[in-house]
Amino acid sequence: MCRSLQFLVNSWIGVRLVSAGHQSLQLRICRKQGLGTYSGDIVFASKLTDSEAKWLLETAQSFYLNDVGKLSLSSLTNTYCKAMAETSDDAKDIEKLYEYGERLNEAKDKSQNAEDYENIIKTAKSSSVKARQLAAQLIPRFFKYFPGLSVNAVDAHLDLCEAEELGIRVQAIRGLPLFCKDTPEHLSKIVDILAQLLTAEENVERDAVHKALLSLLRQDVKASLTALFKHIESVDEQIVDENLRERTLIFIRDKVFPLKAELLKPSDQMERHITDLIKKSLQDVTGAEFKMFMDFLKNLNIFGEKAPPERVQELIEIIEGQADLDAQFNVTDGDHIDRLISCLFMAVPFFERGASNSKFFNYVNKHIFLVFDELPEERRVDLLKNIAESSPYTSPQDSRQILPCVVLLLKKYMPRRKAGEEMNFTYVECLLYTFHHLSHKAPNATNSLCGFKIVTGQPSDRLGEDFSEQYKDFTERLNCVEELARATMKKLTQGMAEHNKALAAASSDEAKDRIKMQKQNTTTGLRTCNNILAMTQPLHSKSPSFIGDKKVNLSWKETVKPSTTSTPTVGGKRPVDSLNGAGNSTLKKGRGAGNMQNQYANRAFESLSYGGRSGSRGTGRARSRGGRGRGRGRGRSYR
Repeated sequence: MCRSLQFLVNSWIGVRLVSAGHQSLQLRICRKQGLGTYSGDIVFASKLTDSEAKWLLETAQSFYLNDVGKLSLSSLTNTYCKAMAETSDDAKDIEKLYEYGERLNEAKDKSQNAEDYENIIKTAKSSSVKARQLAAQLIPRFFKYFPGLSVNAVDAHLDLCEAEELGIRVQAIRGLPLFCKDTPEHLSKIVDILAQLLTAEENVERDAVHKALLSLLRQDVKASLTALFKHIESVDEQIVDENLRERTLIFIRDKVFPLKAELLKPSDQMERHITDLIKKSLQDVTGAEFKMFMDFLKNLNIFGEKAPPERVQELIEIIEGQADLDAQFNVTDGDHIDRLISCLFMAVPFFERGASNSKFFNYVNKHIFLVFDELPEERRVDLLKNIAESSPYTSPQDSRQILPCVVLLLKKYMPRRKAGEEMNFTYVECLLYTFHHLSHKAPNATNSLCGFKIVTGQPSDRLGEDFSEQYKDFTERLNCVEELARATMKKLTQGMAEHNKALAAASSDEAKDRIKMQKQNTTTGLRTCNNILAMTQPLHSKSPSFIGDKKVNLSWKETVKPSTTSTPTVGGKRPVDSLNGAGNSTLKKGRGAGNMQNQYANRAFESLSYGGRSGSRGTGRARSRGGRGRGRGRGRSYR
């Protein structure tokens, strides 16, 4: 058997030499099982010529070791006839490559064989597909021994990565990580090259890119992540390939994030590094992309449940930056409104963990409450719901500053007289809930706003002033709201009885489903009215008690079983990880289940004629943020 053939047999673990003689060759195309054991097809090659045997080994060598299970005698013989048709020149190129490889493999000082390596590099331009495929294996294998030829070697290999033939491209891609195995200084460049290859259309090619990138991430996660994120970061002067950016994001989401426990080591250092990379990438992202990054960050150990307050505040600051709370508000900027509302919703779980909502609430108070009626109708209820859910975590100082605008809105949407005035039940529920929680933090601020007589011993009590007109006005509005709510509940209760009868009489599944939907609408409407009554009744006293706990469960949230006996409106604490539940789709489909609950309430109120506006205006809650065009940088929007 020729020596070049012996070299190939020894250099590829997937082909085992069983026996060799002057005129016979027996090979096993195999899968390694444990140490030193092999299994697979045996090729009896007693009648094969040397060139035929070389072809057999060359073809076998083109398979990745990970794919050796796909290798069988049939897969080799299927292409046998085609391989035998190669020109004599092609065969010479392959023969020469074997000789170059054999000499380099046997040389003790490989740097003395630079000419052989140069010839291997030159073969990358051969007309022979098999020769170029073999060159794609040999170039990275001996790369580390010839630093003076590194530029030529990498350029030649990149040409192979862009070859027309899929087999050559895949082999070249699989060889790219070898350039960094002993020469880590090339890692960032190779990761950059592989990232650009993520746009490959062929699945087998893209799979090879994924495996190569993961190999480099395991070798040096810090340098690899840095190189990858350069294809995501927004640079004003940089023209970014959107397809490449999207493919890179998909790779990070699907391949890197799930392996965070394995890749991000040491944990604190690497989690901090990827957090910094993500922060740099947030200058121009869609809503869906921002949510993806935030979902990842909040599940890192450094931001976990045991994280100190300053870490939780760091996450809030990231969300605040995305919401553009330092920008001048323009009521016609729908994109900014979308971002603000979505980011406020995303921030609520972190408020629960102790982060401050001061910057959000002060921005809303200063810029948005004053132009609330100018907001798009479908966004108003989103904003009010987010404010209501955030209100329990407001500081006393901020509560005192925000209460005047909340009371102003509350009076606007609580009619003073039953006849001729409309009421949006959802608005009133949100505003009453916010009012209670802010007043609980700054009770005497309501003396001048609502005419109450709450004594705290502070000058801000203003007990010597006459606010009787404010008290009369506020009380009349409370009475009107209660009358409307009770009348609405009576109608809804009657409707529920009719739904039950109709359900019992329904014969088709379609009819039953329609009636069940109507029942659900009615139930949600009842919850809204019940909440309104639970919050208005304590306010009739001159020294009312404000609800400062989670006793009232907002109608659009899932009912939480109470730990003690209480009214049906009693709820529990919102889970810290609520963004993983119904709110998980907030960036694309509104506030998850809350959106559907609000629609249910609307439908329940629509058929009633109690001066109530039925909640149908201003309650559309589409919170789509998955599109492009944000209005900054490349202009990705949250819609």
